[in-house]
Amino acid sequence: MSIAIKTQDEIEKMRVAGKLAAQVLQMIEPHVKAGVTTAELDQICADFTAENNALSAPLNYGADQNGEGGFPKSICTSVNHVVCHGIPSAHILQDGDIVNIDITVKISLDDDTTAEQDRTYFHGDTSKMFLIGDVSPENRRLCRITQESLYAAIKKVKPGNTFADIGATIQKYIKKAGRYGIVKDFCGHGIGSVFHEEPQILHYKNADNRKMQPGMIFTIEPMINLGKGGTVLDKDDGWTAYTVDGKNSAQWEHTILVTNTGCEILTLRDDEKGIQRIMHN
Repeated sequence: MSIAIKTQDEIEKMRVAGKLAAQVLQMIEPHVKAGVTTAELDQICADFTAENNALSAPLNYGADQNGEGGFPKSICTSVNHVVCHGIPSAHILQDGDIVNIDITVKISLDDDTTAEQDRTYFHGDTSKMFLIGDVSPENRRLCRITQESLYAAIKKVKPGNTFADIGATIQKYIKKAGRYGIVKDFCGHGIGSVFHEEPQILHYKNADNRKMQPGMIFTIEPMINLGKGGTVLDKDDGWTAYTVDGKNSAQWEHTILVTNTGCEILTLRDDEKGIQRIMHN
């Protein structure tokens, strides 16, 4: 399938969606602490999203024609050895935990007179790691290295570079950092009015030599494990992915627009001081 080139109007709407997704992560931060359940965090995020006239894209995502089998919550909360797609529950966060909160909002900017079935929704997708209380140096470093690998990859986003450059950059950075495992079972993705579209963004060395072009929008979301890179899927819920060896995992994600001279991070948060929203790469 071909990779969509967004129109200027679509880009403006993606900026709105990306900004809201970033705001959800900023809003939830003071609530992420020991003693709180991940279900409580889910409800707070869902309420905030609704108050901003948007929807939580993960809710019921992947459901069949009967409305069954879809993701049951509004956000993903992946604690410690959960790699991704952790389902919010009665699980209580503990001192020393690390948790990834993955937010995807979808928002329609159509006229109020537009019928629901005719509305187009645009997606903003982002995640970050939260460190609860007294986190071990090993886990702190895992989270930092993973975020730095994302930033290194973003600096490779510009017209003419290939998608393979992203994966090669992440792999090189992680290999230099030490004995970490790069998750290969999940990837970044194109995004727009569709939650997941082309291209797939691999976070390791690969042969995707298609070139980036202005107007392309996609996520980069490396998942890095303290141990092996393998994952195992929860047989009961069909969503939660765990590390194969029970060691902890970290993930950071941004939605990126390719510009004429580099890229724009559509989901950049106010607390991120180490990287610019608009980059001339």
